[in-house]
Amino acid sequence: MPRGAVGQTPAGATQASAVSAPPAALADDIVRHLQHLQVERRLAARTLELYREALARLQGYAEAQPVDLRAVQVFHVRRWAAMLHAGGLAPRSIALVLSAWRGFYRWLGHDGLVKLNPVEGVRAPKAAVPLPKALSVDQAVTLAEAPGDDDAPALVARDQCVVELLYGCGLRVGELVGLDVRPGAAAGGWVDAADGMAHVMGKGSKRRGVPVGGPALKALAAWLDARPGMARPEEPALFVNQRGTRMTAPQVRGRLKRRALQAGLPTHVHPHMLRHSFASHVLQSSGDLRAVQELLGHANIRTTQVYTKLDFQHLAKVYDAAHPRARKR
Repeated sequence: MPRGAVGQTPAGATQASAVSAPPAALADDIVRHLQHLQVERRLAARTLELYREALARLQGYAEAQPVDLRAVQVFHVRRWAAMLHAGGLAPRSIALVLSAWRGFYRWLGHDGLVKLNPVEGVRAPKAAVPLPKALSVDQAVTLAEAPGDDDAPALVARDQCVVELLYGCGLRVGELVGLDVRPGAAAGGWVDAADGMAHVMGKGSKRRGVPVGGPALKALAAWLDARPGMARPEEPALFVNQRGTRMTAPQVRGRLKRRALQAGLPTHVHPHMLRHSFASHVLQSSGDLRAVQELLGHANIRTTQVYTKLDFQHLAKVYDAAHPRARKR
């Protein structure tokens, strides 16, 4: 959370907006609440620090008003939230601040120290939802077919198989690195080449099956031929690093970035971009949102609906390029 975003005082601001530094000492109520969060709720150190900063803001505003912390009303909170926004704090950061304030007053209410929670019903401004970045079809194919420049053919075969499964099946990077060579009780997932299906363990420990296309199966066969030269004898992981153990998500990201640079792609490519590309390209071709939801393993179709916006962007580009009335002359 940016510090001091509220400290700048625009013309016409009220006295409360002039708070530029946290209080010298936190109020007893805040100190006890933070102890509760640390000892009983066991919040992580970073989360606890964010809550401490948020509650220091609250105390600073209350002292500048002036109003006792236990006497804060809804109109105070709305005004202070507006000041946070005017001071340049991002909507997500404002939401975190309000969450910390809301929890503080809920805790005071449980002890009978306040009659109402003045933060209930106060919401942060809506944050703009960035559209997922996806490669074009040509870029995705270029990445998948890039020859690679490693001296070790096994690395080239492994990386090509990684790309084919990420893009061809829409896997999350965690699902990819969780794949084992063969199914088993402890397997995170596996690829059934004979059946042409990848069985993966998704979010919430939910399994799903995803079809595996011909190019991915061909790349898998090439990697399985090369894998014994890299993997340790008892290593179950499908994808291994140069030490012969299971690849990690950061290692996959690093290798994918390297391959994208070798392929001459103009943008930073990461594993989730290939998942976005998979979803966008399937939707563009089929128009079947429900099928894309099932393939991605989304519990709620609203999560999948973001790809309809990408699909519209694609159609808009086609229109602009092809229709004689699309552009002003």
